Amino acid sequence: MKKIKSLIIIILLMTITAQSQETKTSTDKKWWKEAVIYQIYPRSFKDSDGNGVGDLKGIISKLDYIKSLGVDAVWLNPVYESPNDDNGYDISNYREIMKDFGTMKDFNLLLKGMHERGIKLIMDLVVNHSSDENNWFQESRKSRDNKYRNYYYWWPAEKGKPPYRWSWFDVNSNAWKYDAMTDSYYLHYFSEKQPDLNWNNPELRKEIYDMMKFWLDKGIDGFRLDAFQFISKDDSFPELPKEIINKPLEIVKYYGNGPHLHEYIQEMNSEVLSKYPNVLTVAEGAGDSPKAALKFVDPDRKELNIAYHFESVDVGKHLNDFGLVKYKDIFSRYDKEFKDKGWLSIFLANHDQPRMVNKFGNDTPEFRELSSKMLTTFILTMRGTAFYYNGDELGMTNAKFNSIDDYQDVDTRNRYLGLKQNGGDLAAFLEDQKQTSRENSRTPFQWNSTVNSGFTTGKPWLKVNQNFVTINAESQEKDPNSVLNYFRKLVKWRKNNPVLIYGKYMLLDRENPKVFAFTRELEGKKILVLLNFSADNATVNTGIDPKNYKIINSNYIYLDSIKNAILRPYEALIIEIN
Repeated sequence: MKKIKSLIIIILLMTITAQSQETKTSTDKKWWKEAVIYQIYPRSFKDSDGNGVGDLKGIISKLDYIKSLGVDAVWLNPVYESPNDDNGYDISNYREIMKDFGTMKDFNLLLKGMHERGIKLIMDLVVNHSSDENNWFQESRKSRDNKYRNYYYWWPAEKGKPPYRWSWFDVNSNAWKYDAMTDSYYLHYFSEKQPDLNWNNPELRKEIYDMMKFWLDKGIDGFRLDAFQFISKDDSFPELPKEIINKPLEIVKYYGNGPHLHEYIQEMNSEVLSKYPNVLTVAEGAGDSPKAALKFVDPDRKELNIAYHFESVDVGKHLNDFGLVKYKDIFSRYDKEFKDKGWLSIFLANHDQPRMVNKFGNDTPEFRELSSKMLTTFILTMRGTAFYYNGDELGMTNAKFNSIDDYQDVDTRNRYLGLKQNGGDLAAFLEDQKQTSRENSRTPFQWNSTVNSGFTTGKPWLKVNQNFVTINAESQEKDPNSVLNYFRKLVKWRKNNPVLIYGKYMLLDRENPKVFAFTRELEGKKILVLLNFSADNATVNTGIDPKNYKIINSNYIYLDSIKNAILRPYEALIIEIN
């Protein structure tokens, strides 16, 4: 009998331990889980010297503003030395600062200023490709036996034309570029000035790991890995299936996630990341499914920290065209896969997307502020690390340029040129770009109502959105009900309520075509979030007794009851359930 009792006790202890471990896994506290990360596009944030280009000193001058937002970290788009073919994502020297942005001394001062204010700095790690002006590539071109030759993918012309590969930024949509110097073709998945690096070469990988240590030793707090899913390729380059040619989203499955992808990331972790245990790593475009995404950030695999998948933004021109029910399913599928381990990001915009209020909300004068606040509520109440793009805290909108001359982006300009060469409908293309171009998110930050919105005293590198007179930070500072101050309030409230960070997520009223409703629950505390994604009054069926609630937050100036569960246009409510 004693043996049976002892066995029962052991089993109970094992069960309690297992349950405790499960709880620990799902709520294991990390600074980057609790963080709100603010993305800064440096070229467009603040110009300090009047040359029309934002720079590091400009960011330094606005550190107190960034601090006032309550954010924990800044993700800084590339500031490395670059000829700027793709706005800094074509790097010619990984250990120097682009002259447009300043000097390494400026960078050191920026890092110091951020850390003094309790703000961490996350940098882009762009290592699928370099610039063709990078010394590695310049050497690689010189001869077939140059020691840097295998830093890139070369295809000798005597083997015939290489297998077709689609290129994102190439006018003629061919990712192989002929180079007469060695009678060979080199691979570029993006611009022809962005040759792909050959990660199969261990010497190349060592160069990259040493470069990462260079920046981490400076004291930066992590990396966002750009286009990293492409670093491993099938270098036999089999022919693409005909049915997917010119279908970018399908092509990605064949271009990326090569046979050594996870092997290389685990090596990166072993050689670099494990030696800097508090740094953050963000896996851009992780996988093509929740299960695939989890592999990159499952802590047991010792790879990366946060999965930054694209399904939540790959919804076409506007969310209304895609459908809210399908959109809810995306988040629910990912949350289900990640409920016990791994960690997700939550975002609606970045430098490669149009403004979030145009894509997911409503930019009309009647609804811009309301829908901006509703979208902010969504980002800051979902489970996952919140990423927020600069200017969205003001409710900045798409610029909607009328002429191709107003665009600087290699993607828009090359696609326009390709259409022109092939007799395409240029007017229709420009009309489409008003809603979809990533240049819409890159217009200068709107600081005030003076000339060029206070961004620069010179001619801005990209036109300022002409609504800066009414949409700017200075005017919103004075308005307690502004989009800006709403963002600050929600950031503070999120930080004071762990239920919004670690709490369990549950979708409600799934079939509702207008309302996204869900609960967050942790340690007996339950929060209900109701978000009307439409310009109409909308009803919602939560299944929760409306008598037992307390409205914590609304994006409307005056609160209203939720009698009969009717939400006003673009209304966002955060409700505590008793």
